[in-house]
Amino acid sequence: MRERAKDLLDWYDVHARVMPWRTPPADKRAGTRPNPYAVWLSEVMLQQTTVAAVKDYFTRFTTRWPTVADLAAAEDGDVMAEWAGLGYYARARNLLKCARAVVAQHGGRFPADHAALLALPGIGPYTAAAISSIAFDLPHAVLDGNVERVMARIYDEHTALPAAKPILMAHAEALTPVERPGDYAQAVMDLGATICTPKSPACGICPWRTPCLARQRGTAPELPKKTPKKAKPVRHGTVYVARRPDGAYLLERRPDRGLLGGMLGWPGSDWVDVSLDRPAGTPPVKTDWTVLQGEVRHTFTHFHLILTVMLAETDAEPDTGRFLTQAEFGPSDLPTVMRKAFDLTRH
Repeated sequence: MRERAKDLLDWYDVHARVMPWRTPPADKRAGTRPNPYAVWLSEVMLQQTTVAAVKDYFTRFTTRWPTVADLAAAEDGDVMAEWAGLGYYARARNLLKCARAVVAQHGGRFPADHAALLALPGIGPYTAAAISSIAFDLPHAVLDGNVERVMARIYDEHTALPAAKPILMAHAEALTPVERPGDYAQAVMDLGATICTPKSPACGICPWRTPCLARQRGTAPELPKKTPKKAKPVRHGTVYVARRPDGAYLLERRPDRGLLGGMLGWPGSDWVDVSLDRPAGTPPVKTDWTVLQGEVRHTFTHFHLILTVMLAETDAEPDTGRFLTQAEFGPSDLPTVMRKAFDLTRH
């Protein structure tokens, strides 16, 4: 096991991906310690999202809020607006809760303790393990999608996910070294992202090609196996986009709980499972509305959404929401599904 970790670390020392939140291995050897705030922020952002999508968000966040104390003091609406488009908006709400807990309970420093990290809002087992290992060099195994794939192939494990998770975690824990566990954790993730890829893995240049059982047996392309997912239901709804003659738009902030919680959005109906009649809801202001040609289509984790968009220009007083001027609102403040509705009105 120790030899496997050394082979992977030797590879990582040469091939580590460059990321704005990462402390390169050469810098660590020179004495630079990882920034726990950067590690935590990147790990939260990377959940259900790609590295390419996260880089610009991470840079904007750390430029605007350089420390966890800065983030803790931020206005909720400002943070939600910066998060817009990254998806899974509960992460942004928990981001603020966690930052404020770190300031209130730990003096603005992330605790170098796995149990204490787990007790913070929005930090689950994976994120706690990632912070523990990457930020503080504690020997905790990480298990994201890349690591699951690597473990399944190294051990030729054919149990289907998600049932295979405990088995793959046991393998990951057995391979995690006491020395340089943070670099090792990042090395396994890099291996899965760049070499042990879902399709056409580059087995010929893999530092673990010799001990890999799936390579030996020719089963790598079919691993990890996954239990087939159920078809997602389709929900329908209506949104109302009202524009005032001076260019202000009628918007509302969604409740903190639920999908898109705390985000700006267009007033509209509930999203319901119907196949024919689409719910219109109650218009937010009494005026003449036009049904736009086309529709908004968006996919969430558990369902597909189809929205009908109603458009009006009015200066009447709304029954719900409020008009935001061009100085108060920009389309980039909207979550993706609401931005799609806005874009439809521009066609």
